[in-house]
Amino acid sequence: MTRGRDDGGPKKRLVASILILVAFVCFLYAYSRNQGSSALEYGSKSLRKLGSSYWGGDEDTDIGGKHYESSSIFGGGENDAMLKSIPVCDDHHSELIPCLDRHFIYQTRLKLDLSLMEHYERHCPPPESRYNCLIPPPAGYKVPIKWPKSRDENFTCPTNIPHTHLATEKSDQNWMVVRGDKISFPGGGTHFHYGADKYIAQIANMLNFPNNNLNNGGRIRTVLDVGCGVASFGAYLLSSDIIAMSLAPNDVHQNQIQFALERGIPAYLGVLGTKRLPYPSRSFELAHCSRCRIDWLQRNGILLLELGRLLRPGGYFAYSSPEAYAQDDEDRRIWRKMSALVERMCWKIAAKRNQTVIWVKPLTNDCYMKRDSGTLPPLCRSDDDPDAVWGTPMEACITPYSDQVQPENHHARGSGLLPCPARLTSPPPRLADFGYTNDMFQRDTEVWQQRVDNYWNIMGAKIEPDTLRNVMDMKANMGSFAAALKDKNVWVMNVVPEDGPNTLKIVFDRGLIGTTHSWCESFSTYPRTYDLLHAGTVFTDIEGKGCSPEDLLTEIDRILRPTGFVIIRDKLTVIEFVKNHLTALPWEAVGTADSDQEDEDNVVVFIIQKKIWRTSQSLKELD
Repeated sequence: MTRGRDDGGPKKRLVASILILVAFVCFLYAYSRNQGSSALEYGSKSLRKLGSSYWGGDEDTDIGGKHYESSSIFGGGENDAMLKSIPVCDDHHSELIPCLDRHFIYQTRLKLDLSLMEHYERHCPPPESRYNCLIPPPAGYKVPIKWPKSRDENFTCPTNIPHTHLATEKSDQNWMVVRGDKISFPGGGTHFHYGADKYIAQIANMLNFPNNNLNNGGRIRTVLDVGCGVASFGAYLLSSDIIAMSLAPNDVHQNQIQFALERGIPAYLGVLGTKRLPYPSRSFELAHCSRCRIDWLQRNGILLLELGRLLRPGGYFAYSSPEAYAQDDEDRRIWRKMSALVERMCWKIAAKRNQTVIWVKPLTNDCYMKRDSGTLPPLCRSDDDPDAVWGTPMEACITPYSDQVQPENHHARGSGLLPCPARLTSPPPRLADFGYTNDMFQRDTEVWQQRVDNYWNIMGAKIEPDTLRNVMDMKANMGSFAAALKDKNVWVMNVVPEDGPNTLKIVFDRGLIGTTHSWCESFSTYPRTYDLLHAGTVFTDIEGKGCSPEDLLTEIDRILRPTGFVIIRDKLTVIEFVKNHLTALPWEAVGTADSDQEDEDNVVVFIIQKKIWRTSQSLKELD
């Protein structure tokens, strides 16, 4: 008995010690949870763990926030700490576009002029107020139908796109029709109820182009469609080897650009507001507006002058609107003022039929020089850079052509570009703006063809001819990565850094499209809109700017579709950094490759594929 009582003392002390230890661990856990949620400044605090336990790994891992620490941004290599989990945003953030988030605007009470569309322009949260979490797919999400079938049909509510009120609102105009869990796109628009193909042929006929083909023998290649709706105009241009940048804001017609991207059509979220569109001067052969509801006369014609900056010499503006046929007093008033404005801009009517008028821009500066002194709008100042676009305010002035277009001997007229497809692989005239030679251009084209072939060899059996459609080159330089994909059934959004050489004009001169962007901020697109992202030294670039590589990882994940691929071409420390985050992301490694002789030292290729994943809440909804 005495021995039994003696044994009880140590047992009690052991139990007490265990209880104290458990209490201490619980305190640390609660503290870490509170600390981990502090990244959400203007969103819901309700985060779920997304780590290895969701796709095969340590089931007991439970880390509430990011704990990756290093003496430098990318650390020293393989021995750095491996991140186990990243928080997951609430399900109602499944369509979040951080820099076009109305809730951020409302909650921060930004003073914006609604009449100037400032509320549809980019307003990015500061780093301390970002959603540092992964955007979940909607419950029941399905990988979109493949191109080319996707042009005419794709998945919709409640799986991929939550808002389909456009189908009801525009039902009489054949924008789209909901049928069960799919949505069909008959090819109609506000002005072309009976099909974009017939409307496009009509425009070509008005311009007397051969065979009613708007391509005009390869001379019309890049088009800007403003107020594009669900981008059926751009969709039906593709068969004529014309690529359109379909542009619309994230406005009351929610998700129209998301519909376009789900269809596999080039599109971008943007608005003609107060800032220049993110494209260099002389980028498009044709601009198009069909009932786009834009007041072209406001602020001394500043929006029409922005189109003028973007059009090439001899470029066209096709405008379909009631004002073009002037049926009532208000239409006639608008038509008279608009006609007077474009006349002072030296545009001439190329054709006018029914509700459509097509203006053509002059080939040279001659008309501008002959205008009377004091004529408005004025020419832009000589020190104005027409290619400066990142956050640059619009100005109500005419952008004259450079000496390259307007030589003293007047022998060369226009942009001097070859017809497509020869334009893609021929050195463009603006190459000289950067000190690049024709040999450098040709070598760059050859190198990237070899690299793309290598990428496809690594991805191997994981891709079929229809696996990829929407592709982004996150640092495009001269666009040679995109040019190397010419035989693939894809289109490429070529992104050029906002603070480097503005080589985007070379990209457009090759007959490709793209935009300017800073990867320290979120991109203007919906979640899950690209099948392949190519990141060549992008992580190294943001390291030099002091921006967060973790934020870039979550942004890449936001943009990338489930089953999509990321190709990272960067220094070894970057690759190790990404590998250390793989368990915290729904990603798996596909393969690696060493650098080639054109790369800098210590550059490695790392290819990743994103998995399909679900949150616990979405799984409950499916059940």
